[in-house]
Amino acid sequence: MDKLFYPALFHKAEEGGFWITFPDFPEAMTQGDDMEEAYTMAVDALGLCLSDMEKEHIPFPAPTSPDKVTVDTDSTLVLIEFDMLAYKKRTNSASVKKTLSIPQWLNEESLALNVNFSQVLQDALLEIVQSRHAR
Repeated sequence: MDKLFYPALFHKAEEGGFWITFPDFPEAMTQGDDMEEAYTMAVDALGLCLSDMEKEHIPFPAPTSPDKVTVDTDSTLVLIEFDMLAYKKRTNSASVKKTLSIPQWLNEESLALNVNFSQVLQDALLEIVQSRHAR
């Protein structure tokens, strides 16, 4: 999956900062004290929604075209860039133990070279995942 771009409305909050809504995800709302924090919070809110949908095998909605979004006088339309793979790396990096089998000769040669098996497996799996997402 490549990067996704969903529109968000940044509404000026009376107490300062912004509160954010998403036309394509009415259940998602967040806020931030300034534009930078609001954008970061919007990415996280979008990530939570999309992750939940992915877990439930619910297809992601097509992003509403920015010219179809109604913008009132106290809000600003902002396109939120979202990368699911980067989000998962940032929010779900707990280690999981895996058992695997390799030929004895390969184990001996790798041990002699002080190969870090976990790192080699992580690097190989990451390359596979990234190549599949790039399609």
